[in-house]
Amino acid sequence: MPLWQLLAQTEAGDLATTIDALARTPLSRILILVAVLTAVRLLVHRYILNTPPHLRGGVYPIVRFVNDTSDAIIYAAILVFLLLRPFAIQMFRIPSGSMVFTLMVNDFIVANKAIYRYSDPKVGDIVVFRPPKEAVPQQMLDRDGDVNVDFVKRCVGVPGQVIEVRNNVLYRDGKPVDEPYKTFTLQLGVDRFVRLSPDEVAAQPAYDFKLVKFHGQYIPLTIHGDFVNDTERTAPAFRVDDVDTMAALKALPPAPIPPGHYLMMGDNRNGSFDSRGWGLVPREAIIGRAEWIVLPIPRFGRPH
Repeated sequence: MPLWQLLAQTEAGDLATTIDALARTPLSRILILVAVLTAVRLLVHRYILNTPPHLRGGVYPIVRFVNDTSDAIIYAAILVFLLLRPFAIQMFRIPSGSMVFTLMVNDFIVANKAIYRYSDPKVGDIVVFRPPKEAVPQQMLDRDGDVNVDFVKRCVGVPGQVIEVRNNVLYRDGKPVDEPYKTFTLQLGVDRFVRLSPDEVAAQPAYDFKLVKFHGQYIPLTIHGDFVNDTERTAPAFRVDDVDTMAALKALPPAPIPPGHYLMMGDNRNGSFDSRGWGLVPREAIIGRAEWIVLPIPRFGRPH
C-alpha cells in the first residue's frame, strides 16, 4: 500500500504517537539497527558483486533492493540519530495545553539544540528542558529514578532577575511586563481550549508568586491571601501545612534567580504547572529552543 494511503487511513492520534516514538527512539536501539543492517549488507554484497549481468533475474532484484534499502537506512540513521539529534535539532511533541495558544496539544516542534551550546537562554525564549524531579509524578521517572520526560515552557527569568506575579501581572525587577502571548483558558477537552475574557479572569482567584530563599534553599511561593503553597498548584516537595511557616515564607523578600538557573512559565497561565509550582531549571537541564512548528501542516511556522 502506498505510504500516503497508509497515512490517510491512520488515526491522527496513532500517527502522532508513531512520530513521537520515532523521534524519541533510544540511541542504543539505533545502534543495534545499524549493526544488523550492516551485517545484512555484508552478507548480500558478495552475491551482488559475483552475479553476472545476464543472471540478474529471479531473486537478484529482491536482494539488490534489500541492499540498497539497508544502505539508505544506515546513512539516514547515522545522519539523524548520531549527528543531527544529539548536536543540532530534534523534534518534540506537545503533550499538554500549558503553552496554549502559542503551542497546541499534539503540535510537533523542532528544537534548536545547537544554539545553547554557544549562548544562554534569553527572556522570551520558548525552551525545551528536562524538568526537576519535583515537577513530575513517579511514573515519569525511569528505573534509575531520573526524569524521562521533557517540558516546553517560556523563559521568563534569567540569573540575577527578580520575578514576581501580582494580580496576574508578571513583574521583572519590580516593573510590570507586557506579555502579548499570555492567556487564561477554560479547558473543554484534551485539546480544546476557550480563551477567558478579562472579566472572567478577574472573577477567578488570583494566585501571586515570588521566589524566596529560606534556610539556604530557593523556594517557589504560590500565594493567595494568607495561604502559601497549600494547593495542587505547588509540587508536593514545597507544600506547607503550617500557618506559622506560611507567614514566615510570605514575609520574605523576593530573591533574585541564582547563577546557572532559569525560571519558566507556560503561556496558558491558569493551565500550566511550571516554575511557580516546582522551582528553577538548572542550565544543564536545558535542551534547546523551539524554532518551528512543523506538524500539523496548517500550523507550520515559528512560535512566538
